Amino acid sequence: MILEVAILKVKSGRSKQFELDFQIAEQYISSIKGYIKHSLMKCLEVDNQYILLVEWVSVEAHEIGFRKSSQYQKWKTLLHDYYDPFPQVLHYEDLNREI
Repeated sequence: MILEVAILKVKSGRSKQFELDFQIAEQYISSIKGYIKHSLMKCLEVDNQYILLVEWVSVEAHEIGFRKSSQYQKWKTLLHDYYDPFPQVLHYEDLNREI
């Protein structure tokens, strides 16, 4: 399992609409082969900041399966205009996994 982590900084005054649009966008990411689950959390200390955590079976499921799909184009159209700056997305592997 791979964990995708993105810190999302939403433009001032747009948080509520972002949250509504994210509820729509969830259908696009969750329909991708290799997707496991995700969560979106709002920061308590920093206004307009969220963290997106997505579990994938592999980096390729995210980087190729999702990002090269028509669902990603819909996701991008719906969400990318909210971010300032555009988020860095990193992938982490679980070191506690059974070998």
